[in-house]
Amino acid sequence: MDGQEYLNQITAAARPMKKSRSGILGSPIFKMAIIGVVLFILIAIIGSFLGGSQTGGKNQAISLKLHIDRTLTVISKYQPNVKSSTLRSSSASLYSVLSNTSRDLTNVMTSIYKDYKPGKEDPKLINTADLEQDALDSSLSDAKINGVLDKVYANKMAYEISLIATMEANLYNSTNNEALMDVLSTSYDSLNNLYASFNDFSSTK
Repeated sequence: MDGQEYLNQITAAARPMKKSRSGILGSPIFKMAIIGVVLFILIAIIGSFLGGSQTGGKNQAISLKLHIDRTLTVISKYQPNVKSSTLRSSSASLYSVLSNTSRDLTNVMTSIYKDYKPGKEDPKLINTADLEQDALDSSLSDAKINGVLDKVYANKMAYEISLIATMEANLYNSTNNEALMDVLSTSYDSLNNLYASFNDFSSTK
């Protein structure tokens, strides 16, 4: 099993937001990853007790923000090369959702975490986000060269939606801050609405 397959197996998560079992939560990749998610959440809970819930929540929020920002960079780079007008439209909607989430997260995080300064995050968190961006960029670059960008782009964006939604669910469950919960819930709902447009495209084209 390579690194990409392992990541794919831990992207599913359920959370106490008001959601149906359609969309993201209804996809097979989420159902098969229940055990992995439970273990992930248990590790996160243990880590929060060891390091302090405030620090744990802050790092989760920063990791989410960094990942979203780097996903936005990749979308900006490859969206103009997507041939399908339908897929480009879905991509533009995804870019808008993630842009709004990034902006709102920044505003809430600077309010909650007084020592948080955008651009001065923990180098370890930055390095992780950079590696994730490089992997995504490399996959799309290869797909573009091989003339299969649309299919791979749809697949990768469906995966990114699943991953970001999982990160949002974990952060939602670890915070009691209503402003942050509102941002996460709004973003999660919007991503859930967009998921099928990418997943269905990658499965049928």
